[in-house]
Amino acid sequence: MRIFRNQEQWKVIIEKQQASGLTIIDYCREHQLSTSSFYAVRKKLESTPSNFICAKVTQQVELIAPHQPIELSLGSATLSFPSHISATYIGQVMRELA
Repeated sequence: MRIFRNQEQWKVIIEKQQASGLTIIDYCREHQLSTSSFYAVRKKLESTPSNFICAKVTQQVELIAPHQPIELSLGSATLSFPSHISATYIGQVMRELA
């Protein structure tokens, strides 16, 4: 009986073969896969342009940035703005003060 696999399933099979250390022929024989199908799908996947990059997370780091206020000093006056304020707003304030 013929088994149909989608593109994602073939990607996993190809990755497992590469990680196994077995030749394609040995891997296909061990997993009852058609070598001609394996080669054909692999060639098709390699020629398909993809913007996706597979990445493996090896260490998860949480960044906590303190929200320091933005301070503008002009002479003896100091203006303090929250860090999330837009640059456009700060630019407008600076133009008014000039």
